[in-house]
Amino acid sequence: MLSARGAPADEWCGVAKGAVRVSSVSLSGKQITLTYVEPGTWFGDISLFDGMPRTHDSNSHGETTLLVVRKADFKELLSQHVELYDALLRLNCRRLRLMFDQVEDLNTRPLASRLAKQILLLARSYGVAQGEEIRIGLQLAQEDLAQLLGASRQRVNQELKGFERDGAVRIEPTRLVVLSKEKLLAISAR
Repeated sequence: MLSARGAPADEWCGVAKGAVRVSSVSLSGKQITLTYVEPGTWFGDISLFDGMPRTHDSNSHGETTLLVVRKADFKELLSQHVELYDALLRLNCRRLRLMFDQVEDLNTRPLASRLAKQILLLARSYGVAQGEEIRIGLQLAQEDLAQLLGASRQRVNQELKGFERDGAVRIEPTRLVVLSKEKLLAISAR
């Protein structure tokens, strides 16, 4: 485990390769996937700034390489490079905008649209082009995909089967293959 909910904030992490699964535990004790942190993305800085405990669990998902900056080094870096404050402010503004987009999508878009949009995001972040197809390199069970969308696995399965019939994706065990970005874009725009 990289960091645990309630753990002290003692490091700032950046994903260099692979993915980090950010999760929470439901009232019933079930672990729920909230997001995957992709390469080039940093996390853990909020707790370093506000001094409060971490709010979620973070686990590497498959083979992952992280850049880890200790709290003391983070503070030293900020004192020597005050321009980093602006970069971190922009990073957190981007996160906030993404969060608002997700809340808006959850409340205004049908599941098919949200699912198509999520598959396109995963393909952009973890896609491996193979001719005309894009294989999402992240091992992702339908339950995890459903959790990312706030939906049931059964509903996500139904939508994925429809996408497959329409020639937009191919479903493989723990993998999705994008066959047509254009079809997914059209579904996501509905």
